[in-house]
Amino acid sequence: MEKETQLISEFSRQNLDLGNPGLSDEYYYSCLPLCVSDAVFSIGVTYSSTINTVKKFCDYFNIEGFSKEGRYSREYPPIEDQLSINDFVRLLDSITPKQMVSEVFRNRQRTSSRSGILKSDAVLLFSKVLQSFKINYFQDCISHINDEGLRKEIRKIPGQRSGISLQYFFMLAGNTKLIKPDRMVLGYLERIIGYKLAITQAQELLDASHQLLIKDYPSLTLRELDYLIWSFQRTQ
Repeated sequence: MEKETQLISEFSRQNLDLGNPGLSDEYYYSCLPLCVSDAVFSIGVTYSSTINTVKKFCDYFNIEGFSKEGRYSREYPPIEDQLSINDFVRLLDSITPKQMVSEVFRNRQRTSSRSGILKSDAVLLFSKVLQSFKINYFQDCISHINDEGLRKEIRKIPGQRSGISLQYFFMLAGNTKLIKPDRMVLGYLERIIGYKLAITQAQELLDASHQLLIKDYPSLTLRELDYLIWSFQRTQ
């Protein structure tokens, strides 16, 4: 309880807008392929480059990037309005790896500096794992949040061992009970409590803090709390 109280005190001191957090457009993507692309490309880089990468993909295939209806209704777009994972895989398989890097995503980042693969290749591999679990649309994600089989297969992809991209994928796909324990969020928490945290510890700490906060902010979600922390840390 002491650590949670310490965090909440810091939230107050930094004037985090817990009563009206809001989320960026990226939490209202029009389809799962964009969630995959964002989740993979966003690890370890400035987020502006990820936004540009996703936009380049949308422009190349003439795809609507965001769901305006989802922002206001908090409901998934109709299936017929979504680009499916199956169609996404077909699109990427129809072009060469060179085209995927230089023409579609126009991004040569790798999943890690040592023995990493191109993130564009990781996006395709990630999508094929989703495909094997019959996850095509937003509506298919709900039953797979705690799917250890899915988690195990995603973590086999080079650069995905931590599982952070999968958690963030689910957040972008609508799950409100997860955090993205990347370097921004971990750095924030570790600075306040004074020691390093494992990914699971960060999730547990913010989850416990959130349970205390919703007494005063009943509409605040854990995903929104994560976003507020990330946004604050990004400015520091």
